[in-house]
Amino acid sequence: MAPVPGLAIARRFNGPPGSANGGYACGRLAALAQAAGHLDGCAAVTLHLPVPLDSPLTYRVTGARGHAWHGDDLVASVAGSGAALSAPPPVGREEAGAAEEAFDATGHPFPGCFVCGTERPLDGLGLRPGPVAGSPGTVACTWTPTPDLADEEGRIRAEFVWSALDCPGGWTTDPARRPRVLGRMTAAVHELPLAGAPLVLVGGLERLSGRTATIGTALYGGTGGPPLAVARSVWVALDGAALG
Repeated sequence: MAPVPGLAIARRFNGPPGSANGGYACGRLAALAQAAGHLDGCAAVTLHLPVPLDSPLTYRVTGARGHAWHGDDLVASVAGSGAALSAPPPVGREEAGAAEEAFDATGHPFPGCFVCGTERPLDGLGLRPGPVAGSPGTVACTWTPTPDLADEEGRIRAEFVWSALDCPGGWTTDPARRPRVLGRMTAAVHELPLAGAPLVLVGGLERLSGRTATIGTALYGGTGGPPLAVARSVWVALDGAALG
């Protein structure tokens, strides 16, 4: 099948230095798959390589899957997913605020990250997912998305919801001791929040196996209720990182 229109991710939306934030890239690729007509509903995006910045990707559809290429390099694959995504239990906004206060950025592996980077106070999302007291392997933080992230109806664009669902997962383990990067993300966005709405993000570690960590994340409204969006991600430890 002929390639469909691709995309290029702007430098603002980086994660690790020189490459895109994984959640943002996955959200953009999921939207591209929907536009290409081979995806409807829950999307699973596998990142084979770091997603380059300010450089066009070509998107080709083969059967039920789409593939993003950077020249001759396969960067990512997108497919539908029938997997049932279970959300980590909700955390109250006050409790999430306390977790945020406990966020420890010492040894942050990617301080320039668009989503959780401490060096991005003005143009990043500013998430600070800290440990929830009494709940090992669980982190939470608050988020009040700004109008510049919204569409013409005032709803936060889906790629930023994917972004916000991404980084809390990385803080359920110890990123300073063993940095990990996103390898695969499956997400379902049930409702796009409004700009200015008080929200809570929760991440819960599900499994550690060798170099990989499987993590669930969820976005909740500030007043409770069912999650607005849910994701399950697989993170992969970087080569040469300490065991633990």
